[in-house]
Amino acid sequence: MNCALCGSQTSEFSVVHKRAYHHCSNCDAISLHPSYFLSNDKERNRYEIHNNDVTDSGYQNFVSPIVNAIIKDYDKSHIGLDFGSGSDPVITTMLRNQQYTITTYDPFFDPNSKALQRTYDYIACCEVMEHFYHPNKEFKLLHSLLKNKGRLYCKTYLYDESIDFDSWWYKNDSTHVFFYTKKTLNWIKENFNFNEVIIYKKLICFRK
Repeated sequence: MNCALCGSQTSEFSVVHKRAYHHCSNCDAISLHPSYFLSNDKERNRYEIHNNDVTDSGYQNFVSPIVNAIIKDYDKSHIGLDFGSGSDPVITTMLRNQQYTITTYDPFFDPNSKALQRTYDYIACCEVMEHFYHPNKEFKLLHSLLKNKGRLYCKTYLYDESIDFDSWWYKNDSTHVFFYTKKTLNWIKENFNFNEVIIYKKLICFRK
């Protein structure tokens, strides 16, 4: 199996709940073998049971690191994209409540192809990148959608060697198929021509 991000040969890393995961020694990513990917219908059904209520204070707090970073770095004159906005786009709602201009795109719930035909000052990508079946393609797209000096704000849980992968709760979601380490993020920065990646406790920021 070749890595879906860098194309290098991978080796089997773990088999948990009859699902095989592979590790890439080049970019350090861990990925679910494609034979275990859900069908489109099953994947959509899984997303539909997520509790993404835009009025839920817990969900608002969960996405607040991205919302707060955007408000700190940009003003209302800038244009943003909520990539993978989901069925209830809470980041978009919170920013629009502050009179920010932001567009949504989601392959299941808002497949707005026009949103992918322009560039943006900033992109929010909250709990999305772990769902990428084709991260190489997706990061190329995200880079192309950013204006020069634009920022891509991501939120995901990173893996490191202190974590026991077999018991790690984050891998148990059947739609989580690709997992990143700090080395993986730096590989993305170098190979997709981002100028910088900053890894905060609850936020990842790529700058073009």
